[in-house]
Amino acid sequence: MAKDLRDFLKTVKARGQLRTVTAQVDPNLEIAEISNRLLQAGGPAVLFQNVKGSPYPVVVNLLGTVERVCWAMGMEHPQELETLGKKLGMLQQPKPPKKISQAIDLGKVLFDVVKAKPSRDWLPACQQVVKLDDKVDLTTIPMIRPYPKDGGKVVTLGLVITKDCETGVPNVGVYRLQLQSQNTMSVQWLSVRGGARHLRKAAEKGKNLEIAIAIGVDPLIILAAATPIPVDLSEWLFAGLYSGRGVSLAKCKTVDLEVPSMSEFVLEGTITPGETATDGPFGDHMGYYGGVNDSAPLIRFHCMTHRKAPIYLTTFSGRPPKEEAMMAIALNRIYTPILRQQVTEIVDFFLPMEALSYKAAIISIDKSYPGQARRAAMAFWTALPQFTYTKFVIVVDKDINIRDPRQVVWAVTSKVDPIRDVFILPDSPFDSLDFANERLGLGSRMGIDATTKVPPETEHEWGEQLESDPNMAELVKRRWQEYGLDDIKLGEADANVFGYDIR
Repeated sequence: MAKDLRDFLKTVKARGQLRTVTAQVDPNLEIAEISNRLLQAGGPAVLFQNVKGSPYPVVVNLLGTVERVCWAMGMEHPQELETLGKKLGMLQQPKPPKKISQAIDLGKVLFDVVKAKPSRDWLPACQQVVKLDDKVDLTTIPMIRPYPKDGGKVVTLGLVITKDCETGVPNVGVYRLQLQSQNTMSVQWLSVRGGARHLRKAAEKGKNLEIAIAIGVDPLIILAAATPIPVDLSEWLFAGLYSGRGVSLAKCKTVDLEVPSMSEFVLEGTITPGETATDGPFGDHMGYYGGVNDSAPLIRFHCMTHRKAPIYLTTFSGRPPKEEAMMAIALNRIYTPILRQQVTEIVDFFLPMEALSYKAAIISIDKSYPGQARRAAMAFWTALPQFTYTKFVIVVDKDINIRDPRQVVWAVTSKVDPIRDVFILPDSPFDSLDFANERLGLGSRMGIDATTKVPPETEHEWGEQLESDPNMAELVKRRWQEYGLDDIKLGEADANVFGYDIR
């Protein structure tokens, strides 16, 4: 496991997935344009060493493939993430063990929680350089501006850390921040997020909200902070469960908050309730420019610390593929065991990247009774908070490969009668970035039952699905070389030969 960003960069470089660019590049539009082309091609991460207007290098596209996301989690394949999902599922809904083996498994998970406890670093690398008050100059950080109509430069992969003024419990989130001046930034967060709740509480108490931004941390910590699984653990413990060891934390210089001790940059400041700035517009994950927020909370920074020769880690949103989509695909595997635990008939589920990683879900079930597909869809929408905004749910039989769009389209077109198998739920809550809804923040959901129908769902006998004769299939397999066809690679056809236009 990597211990910090630099350690992970060494791993990625050793595996041939990091390129270094020495030519000068502009953080205004140019870095994002380069990165976007590499993302479309499934290309490597890039370290830009010569960034216009800043003494610091920039890393982008670090989590630009599912493979590299898995490496950040200390794994090789997305399937391995299900093991972590099972562990989190046991913590989410623990059950009394009925067997000795179950008791042992529960004990292992509880021991993992103990190991995940954060530790304190008294000489943190993130405070090798300290700048206070008028020495703070955020403009030296090579923040990027991804799109031509964006409202300004942004921080996108910073951990935003706040604390509940009553309970002292911290919240760690990943929110977008816009540069406003040499020592101020606005923060864009939803009202339901932890940081927004902390700000409301501070306002009720007549207090300012202390805030810290940790930039350039171990990517695993970013993944943990971005995973909205409802486990009653602090994000630091959650990250420790991800990594198998506790996160090393350091106390901030000027605010009563803790940050990862190996962060590249740390910004410390306060939000005065009611003090706001105009934030946006910005290119968002939906593939459009988001609206302007005239009342975004304004952060005033009075301290900036960083490592010697710090590295700035960034990314940007937009129509997939983007890094956030790659993270979502990998984290999909973590959700799967938790979802199965709550909706037992679900065999597997998939959130396609092209559907913005959460707007459409494909679910396979082990169907045993009529109406089961509709029940599974309804249960999915309520299983985890993040599925509230899923607009379409397609339910298929367990023999359908839900990660093969051709199989899914076949199931929909051959097994669905729209008047019987499509159902719509009106007036459901949605995020305000979904411009397809007539009323922003409120829309409808659609469920599609693409399973094989059983009585009384249908009154006629269902057709028998075509399959090869198994004996003949085995014979042809044995004789394939004899036919002189062994040079043809089966199962690897380019989708374009079937009439698609995928570039």
